[in-house]
Amino acid sequence: MTALLLASCSRDSIETTDAVIATDSDDSDPQEVEGDFDFIDTADFTRTITISWSGSSASVDGDDNGCVSINGSRVTVDGTSSTDVVKYVLSGSSTDGSLTIYGAVKQALVLDGLNLANSGGAAINNQNHKRTYVVLQGSSTLQDSAVNAEGNYPDEDGSQDMKAAFFSEGQLVFSGSGFLTAKATGKAAITSDDYIRFLGTQTVNASSSAGHAVRGKDGITIDDGTLVASTSADGKKALSSDGPVTINGGTISLTVSGGTIVESTDSGTEYTGSAGIKSDGPFSITGGTLTVSNTGTGGKGISGDSTASFSGGTVSVSVSGSNYGSSSSGGSGGWGPGGGSRPFAGPGNGGMPGGGQQSSSSKSAKGIKFDGDITVSGGSISVSASGHEAFETKGKLSVTSGTLYAFSSADDAINSAGDMNLSGGLVCGWSTGNDAIDANGNLYIDGATVYAVCTAGSPEVALDANTEGGKQLYLQSGNVVAVGGLENGSSISGTAYSTSSWSKGSWYTLLNASGSEVLTFKTPSNSSNGTLVVYSDGKNVSLKSGVSVSGGTSIFDGNGCTGATVSGGSSVSLSTYSGGSGQRW
Repeated sequence: MTALLLASCSRDSIETTDAVIATDSDDSDPQEVEGDFDFIDTADFTRTITISWSGSSASVDGDDNGCVSINGSRVTVDGTSSTDVVKYVLSGSSTDGSLTIYGAVKQALVLDGLNLANSGGAAINNQNHKRTYVVLQGSSTLQDSAVNAEGNYPDEDGSQDMKAAFFSEGQLVFSGSGFLTAKATGKAAITSDDYIRFLGTQTVNASSSAGHAVRGKDGITIDDGTLVASTSADGKKALSSDGPVTINGGTISLTVSGGTIVESTDSGTEYTGSAGIKSDGPFSITGGTLTVSNTGTGGKGISGDSTASFSGGTVSVSVSGSNYGSSSSGGSGGWGPGGGSRPFAGPGNGGMPGGGQQSSSSKSAKGIKFDGDITVSGGSISVSASGHEAFETKGKLSVTSGTLYAFSSADDAINSAGDMNLSGGLVCGWSTGNDAIDANGNLYIDGATVYAVCTAGSPEVALDANTEGGKQLYLQSGNVVAVGGLENGSSISGTAYSTSSWSKGSWYTLLNASGSEVLTFKTPSNSSNGTLVVYSDGKNVSLKSGVSVSGGTSIFDGNGCTGATVSGGSSVSLSTYSGGSGQRW
């Protein structure tokens, strides 16, 4: 069956991603059908089997065909020869029990107050390759055990591929309104070798000290509910997928503390860092609330090998771990697990596109990083990193709407390897260690409201394009406040203005030619670069310092606001801005 990840959980108006509507091979007529078979009410269940655990024993009811076998607290279901679509209702408790399922058609597992721990591996081992509806009722707990020093699960016949406390060969679709806690000490907490989807208002708490918290090999989609996922294992992820990761709603909280795995291979030494989210396919968020914290050395908040789209929702990412290893090229000297100065050079420190080249003996700690293009067209993003870039794409960056705030104390706050186009929305890059906003292609500001703060001092700047490579910074329209100046040779439509006399740690407001407020902002409390540049559609502007601010909406981590009542203050004398901060190296 073709795995399907949908961008909406409404059955009345279903929107799809790049995939076509699913072919449901569970049905007798497996044709393309307009419908979302991840909703349990599309399934017609033939019968219900109830299984209950009580300590070292288990019981079954409704098993008219004799497909359930019980050995103490070990329960096995063999439905491989049946075409019945069965709903299994699971309840009771056992500190040393398990459920193993074999089947050939879709099924439902209703966890109704099930508390199951297995001292010998997975609590639920679902070997059915078809869709499994997981309906949560009441509170349930699933727990594995690390059965040996390597944390491997035993395979009774050598053919099973268990990878989690709750493992499934087929799709796992969570719904209901109950609670599930999945704990793993041997491997991952929840894993599907197909995709995982969260649909209902359920709450899932998944944690692992040995593997990923949640892994959907073919994809992960979150439409609703609450998901709390954490891992403390080196190199592992809270959410991991070889395919796309899609967030359409819900409340997601991810915590990671694992460090970097170092492995010797035939091609050399490989370094694998941890992450809150790692997607090999496209990443997208259209709604919901996502919070990510990673304290691990060499770890990342959200990373992916493909593209990323932020069109809605609220994203908050904090990466406080240091980089792992040592740099062999560029930068300002060595650095390692204990921290250090800026790890890799950007265009102003060696002229290497992409912020320098990371050596094979290192792993950088970054907030949000994707190998493909990133688009921001809505929602709110706040990301910080103390070891490297906060927000980075190895492709192009486009911001058309929404709010993006990025802070780095070690490197660029916002960085793109290709062109950067800020045509709308609210954008703030704030760096105390390198450029605030750095495009290694052209940097176009054409409609966005941008607050860029670079306190590192020359030769770093607030807004940087790759002039060494023949690229340029283009101020075409929009509103800009840049503490730290602009890249030399910038192309400015109309006029920009500047002042070298401004009060640190004070509130300012920028007004356009008609006298309307376009941005109210707070200056940094300290800076080695005194140039402050302002711009509003290339027309005349005015700037007031020491204003009083009340109400409104706080943005940029409290360093700006919109819709506030601004009063008082004194006018700042401005001069026509005519230069950058000097030609780079």
